[in-house]
Amino acid sequence: MAADARHTDPDWLDLDAGPVVRPYTVTGGRVRPASGFDLVAFVVAAPLDRVDLAPLQPEHRLIIEIAQRPVAVAELAARVDLALGVVRVLLSDLLSAGLVVSYEPQPATALPNHDILQAVVNGLRAL
Repeated sequence: MAADARHTDPDWLDLDAGPVVRPYTVTGGRVRPASGFDLVAFVVAAPLDRVDLAPLQPEHRLIIEIAQRPVAVAELAARVDLALGVVRVLLSDLLSAGLVVSYEPQPATALPNHDILQAVVNGLRAL
């Protein structure tokens, strides 16, 4: 009887982890976000009192809750326990809906070069 009971359990149910859902199911089969998100880009969600969470997927809701304060995309993926690619697709959905804002890091070419920084250090030492 015990052997028959094991065969009637659905394959997608893991007794230790709960229901197992493939990442592409969460994103509706999409693997590429409409907008790119750098790993170190920060995202901030709209305030919870201004967002209707009812029509959103649970993963979208969780992202909005976590991103009430600025959070890096890589950290967000770790906190929602989803693959980075999945989080990027979900963030793209939220960005297009106007529910999150992304702040990309400054490119290295926009940062001061070594000579300018050395001149600043030398000027400070001269004081």
